Amino acid sequence: MDVLSDVITVMRTGRPNAARVQWRGAWGRRFPAVPGAAGFQVILQGSCWLIPQEDDAVAAPVPLSAGDVVFFSQGHPYGLADSPATPLAVTNCDPAAEDLALFVRDSVGDSVGPDTPDVGEATTVTLCGGYRLDPRRAHPLLHDLPGLIHIPTRATSTTGDGTEAAADAKAELGAVVAILGREIAAPRPGTDAVVPALLDMLLLFILRTWFDGQLARGAATGWAAALADPAVSAALHAVHQDPARPWTVESLGREAGMSRAAFAARFTALVGQPPLAYLTWWRMTTAAQRLRDSDAGLAEIAARVGYSSEYAFGAAFKRVYGTAPGRYRRRSSPPG
Repeated sequence: MDVLSDVITVMRTGRPNAARVQWRGAWGRRFPAVPGAAGFQVILQGSCWLIPQEDDAVAAPVPLSAGDVVFFSQGHPYGLADSPATPLAVTNCDPAAEDLALFVRDSVGDSVGPDTPDVGEATTVTLCGGYRLDPRRAHPLLHDLPGLIHIPTRATSTTGDGTEAAADAKAELGAVVAILGREIAAPRPGTDAVVPALLDMLLLFILRTWFDGQLARGAATGWAAALADPAVSAALHAVHQDPARPWTVESLGREAGMSRAAFAARFTALVGQPPLAYLTWWRMTTAAQRLRDSDAGLAEIAARVGYSSEYAFGAAFKRVYGTAPGRYRRRSSPPG
């Protein structure tokens, strides 16, 4: 897989979740901070206002219209309302909860699903949801993202991105939003398999759209710049494609087409850590994901991430995670 796809695969745990909500009359809800989760709101119909809370970079209320996507990369608190003047009722909604649809139905009362008949005419329809993240090992890419990302998918001509790539990315995101909204509104055979895949696509297109926008504005730094840099992205791709290979700074420099010293400096400046430090980080992150999500033996996992013995792998894993691989697997397994 490519680097961004790899990142999405390993940075979340469990299945993503979403619920479709119809809002009627005057309404407002405050969504609390949820550590270890990234949430989103998609406006499927109508309009509303985003009310940033506490330390978010955007202090003023933000108008949202149909097609807009808002992503909360670090689970920051926020409010959503029909008007900035509407009081916000408190809700303890966890956007990544497995029972999100039931929670929304009980706490909001407006959830729309196959068992929930429409009552009256909705002025606004939203799709809320989220992704459960491993708070101990969040990918550094997430640290580069602002806490709040607002993507007005339909207003491509007024966002200042100014490039065909940025406009295309927003069009693609809009297509995913439309399909996802229809699938959740009217479940059909296969919906239980389709929706998680679409939610992963939604996350990918949110990140891709944000990266493209940063590049178009000449504001790309950190991982946005690293993925767009031919030399650094070539080295990252090599590491992700074959983490078991005995990479050195020199061999990664060759992949990048640069001298050892120049490559090390450039990689560190953009990625935020030296090449071999990132290699170790990625190996251990990949190993942790395999321990959580597969039944592969420790020897197999060790070999896949570049260790010739379980002992060497176990020692390296414990230095990073503070616990042995077997114990980590047991703690990460769902109860029952």
